[in-house]
Amino acid sequence: MILPDLQAGTLVRRYKRFLADITDAQGKPLTIHCPNTGAMTGCVDPGSKVYYSRSGNAKRKYPHTLEFVESPHGLVGVNTGRANRLIEDALRSGVIQEIGQWSAEQIQAEAAIPSGAGRFDFLLSQGAEQIFVEVKSVTLHLEDGLGAFPDAVSTRALKHVEELQMLVQQGARGVLLFCVQHLGIERVSPAAHIDPAYAEALRRAAENGVEILAYACKTDLRTMSMSHRLPFDFHH
Repeated sequence: MILPDLQAGTLVRRYKRFLADITDAQGKPLTIHCPNTGAMTGCVDPGSKVYYSRSGNAKRKYPHTLEFVESPHGLVGVNTGRANRLIEDALRSGVIQEIGQWSAEQIQAEAAIPSGAGRFDFLLSQGAEQIFVEVKSVTLHLEDGLGAFPDAVSTRALKHVEELQMLVQQGARGVLLFCVQHLGIERVSPAAHIDPAYAEALRRAAENGVEILAYACKTDLRTMSMSHRLPFDFHH
């Protein structure tokens, strides 16, 4: 994935979930859009170096978008909207070996959950084979390279896990794919101390055949892509 041109700045604060105040390279204050609904724990320390893009859409109230934050443990991609594009590129190129390579025609984004309970990020179809894929972006670093999800209680994430499990029990293939946008994370686990219900649902889903994968990202701030599989462990 080719990234938009990025500019560097310094974080002042993140607030109202979708806004961040920064200063640009010249020290000028700027309010920008923060495309991340999570708590962003460890990614929003005042004084952190940030990288942001500018939209060409003149109608946007806040034309700049927060893209990356330098945390004490590594660079973090905080634009969760990029996770699905990263995964789609990886599906087309075959980077995610456990799922294989798929053509654009075989990849359906925002696929309806058969029960009517919302949408999964992707449905992969080839003949009679169907794979439902749900993507979650990981930015929470706990300690010593350990990343965790979620960073706040998420009823939506819980519902996705339960729906995947039901589909697998009905004979489909279901994959929960953690897109790790924190470059300092080397392994992933459920954040049971934050959302114990989600951690327990994830464990049940894995025991019932839902595949759980975690993949790292790489970036040079000009391009970004999925890199390699990371260990996923229920016991950290």
